[in-house]
Amino acid sequence: MTLPPQTLQATPTPPSAPLYLVDASLYVFRAWHSMPDEFRDAEGWPTNAVHGFARFLAELVERTNPRYIAIAFDEALDSCFRNRIYPAYKANRPPAPDELRRQFAQCKALCRALGFVVLADTEYEADDLIGSALVAGRARAHHGVIVSADKDLSQLLEGADEQWDYARGVRWTAAGVRDRHGVEAHQMADYLALCGDTVDNIPGVPGIGCKTAASLLHHFRTLDALLERSDEIQFLRFRGAGQVGPKLRQHADAARLYRQLTTIACDAPLGEGTTGFARRSGDAAALHALCEALRFGPLTRRRLHSVAGLDYAPPAMA
Repeated sequence: MTLPPQTLQATPTPPSAPLYLVDASLYVFRAWHSMPDEFRDAEGWPTNAVHGFARFLAELVERTNPRYIAIAFDEALDSCFRNRIYPAYKANRPPAPDELRRQFAQCKALCRALGFVVLADTEYEADDLIGSALVAGRARAHHGVIVSADKDLSQLLEGADEQWDYARGVRWTAAGVRDRHGVEAHQMADYLALCGDTVDNIPGVPGIGCKTAASLLHHFRTLDALLERSDEIQFLRFRGAGQVGPKLRQHADAARLYRQLTTIACDAPLGEGTTGFARRSGDAAALHALCEALRFGPLTRRRLHSVAGLDYAPPAMA
């Protein structure tokens, strides 16, 4: 008896697990500027930033219950590799006061006590750590959810990856980058090199604004192709096209340098994230000590213990 040929059923690809990658500095700074200056730790130092950041972390976990999460901090504020190749990089930013630096350390300690992987490095910025973690996560069947409003990070998006402006409640994928900026996600570094980024003190090419940069990249696709074929720009139909080619040729080396600055490095050392990004069990002793030192109230303590998966017993009344 001849058996009918079997029909092979395609095995569906299981959905990848989201890896939440949090741009900590953004939310620490936001809390520093928005929370009232009325909180003090046991030594009398301000703690408004760490109070606000703790509330943000608790709300994020309560909303998403992430299995995989990493919190990236900026320790390379003046020691990043970008400062070596361009000393003016971020030189427009005043140094963080001691009161804020102290709170950054407390925020980092809080993340570890809650069982989160913490990413920090003196050579690489938080953006680089997020990019490197995302690449490592993809190899472990994750897609990224980048929790940040920073437009620089949009260059990392591909496939199922998302960026989440948490404060505004807005999410977008790689396709959404085109809607927001007029360029593809993979063109963002070239785009910022052309039009500049005032936040990071990158001037861009003189005379090229956001719309012109987007138009040029729509036509030429890459900065390299644009520089190689700059004599063709004069034939494009936008105002001032005849002046753009000479400016690009004059500032070609600067544009290439700016692209080095705007390109996120995806080979940064991941430290404790090297073995993965799964949430660990919270450290009860460390969390208790922090709650005491930071003088957290009972509601905040209860929320943080819940986030850490720890039981909370309020102190007995005298």
